[in-house]
Amino acid sequence: MNILVLNAGSSSLKYQLINIETQTVLAKGICERVGSADSFHKHGIDENEVVIDTPMQDHTEAMKVVLDTLTSGPHAAISSMDEIDAIGHRIVQGGKYFDRSVLIDDDVVSRIDELAELAPLHNKAALMGIDACRTYMPDKPMVAVFDSAYFQTLPPKAFMYGIPYEYYEKYGVRKYGAHGTSHRYIAERAADFIDEPLEDLKIITCHLGNGCSMSAIDHGIAVDTSMGLTPLDGLIMGTRSGAIDPAISTFIMEHEGLTPSQMSDVLNKKSGLLGISGVSNDMRDLRKASEEGNERAQLAYEMYSNSVKKYIGQYIAVMGGVDVIVLTAGVGENCDKMRRMIFAGLQPLGIELDFERNKERGGEREISTDESRVQILVIPTDEEYMIARDTFEIVQETLQEELGERRIA
Repeated sequence: MNILVLNAGSSSLKYQLINIETQTVLAKGICERVGSADSFHKHGIDENEVVIDTPMQDHTEAMKVVLDTLTSGPHAAISSMDEIDAIGHRIVQGGKYFDRSVLIDDDVVSRIDELAELAPLHNKAALMGIDACRTYMPDKPMVAVFDSAYFQTLPPKAFMYGIPYEYYEKYGVRKYGAHGTSHRYIAERAADFIDEPLEDLKIITCHLGNGCSMSAIDHGIAVDTSMGLTPLDGLIMGTRSGAIDPAISTFIMEHEGLTPSQMSDVLNKKSGLLGISGVSNDMRDLRKASEEGNERAQLAYEMYSNSVKKYIGQYIAVMGGVDVIVLTAGVGENCDKMRRMIFAGLQPLGIELDFERNKERGGEREISTDESRVQILVIPTDEEYMIARDTFEIVQETLQEELGERRIA
């Protein structure tokens, strides 16, 4: 079965075509700057990637570009849309309604739209992707895979905030988390890597990139996570502030004369590594700048590592210990210096980084010493595969249910 996995952003449409039986990526790419005059389309795997300037006024046009590229021309991966069996959509916010992936229907679309205020840049974009698919492939089954669903297992003591309870009752103000598809994947892969049942392990998962989150997974169940009502909470990130004193927002708004929308823009797009360093939100640029003596870049580096270190301590306390710590995403997988800074000084907790292993690059690997009581792993994430797997399983379940109903009839 070929699954088309879509991840729609406000001005982008990322895609992969995956054969789920062979776990093979047949094609992948991204349409960027959708809706602007300088939109373009990247398509191809690794060194075969091509970049094409392509006018795309909206996501419907971007979807047509994707389907045309997949089915025709020199870069075609399939001969027709008939070879696409189902579509999986990444949805950031499922709120209280979805604790698992679901087949998309009008009611699901309505719920995704209702929850858009909790992830305005993501849920609205996902709906545009769904609408585009309905335009060109109205008969294809589609599945919504929610980033927040994995964290519906959090207990109230972890997901509630210390504010009047009525705001939870009236508006659903609580911790929902994000990156759940990634955390689920690397937790499962970590258990496979060390050949232990997931249900026997206490795992801390670290998704460290431009967006960052961490989770405590106790015997296969997520019991806490760093992102909150929105993806702004928790760790310091590329352009997001992460957790701050809530009074900072009103203090700055009053002194700078900012509206709530403008303050949100400051915290989401102008803060984090970018705001501290004044250089970039990219860790590679910060590393270069810090090594050249830029003190603010070095400060941003230290704040990032300290943020991760503190959450490791929190989650060890929450779970009463840890067996495995897993790192993934751009920084977690590739930045040996940041990993070294994160684990410095944690030897008394039984967490010992192997400096030579830490320098290795690529693939799933252990970077802790043989003597370390806690195993430290680097696992490249694969959210697209998880979306494809969920889509396959749900479509298969639906087909079996329909077959059973026909037999009864």
